[in-house]
Amino acid sequence: MYTYERLREENETYAGTGGISENNCAARFMPAFQDSLTGRVEMARQEDGSQAPMHLLCCLPDEWVIERDAQGHILALKDSIIAGFVRDGEFYTREEAASAC
Repeated sequence: MYTYERLREENETYAGTGGISENNCAARFMPAFQDSLTGRVEMARQEDGSQAPMHLLCCLPDEWVIERDAQGHILALKDSIIAGFVRDGEFYTREEAASAC
């Protein structure tokens, strides 16, 4: 399952590198998610649909969601979803973004 806890853990793992949003936006990386099974990429969005400055689980495709709270907020995504970044139309994993920075 991909959850906010997993996002926090990844941010800790990549702290101080280009694998987190605050360290790679100058390199034009935008937070995004990819379904590793299908290759589908979705940009991270805020509740209003605008581009998010960091990884947020809201506004992702319903078919990726496996758990919501009583208010409908996404709590968990299927296992094949990974957080990464898009730059110049290409998806980068956190590790690839860290290396590119």
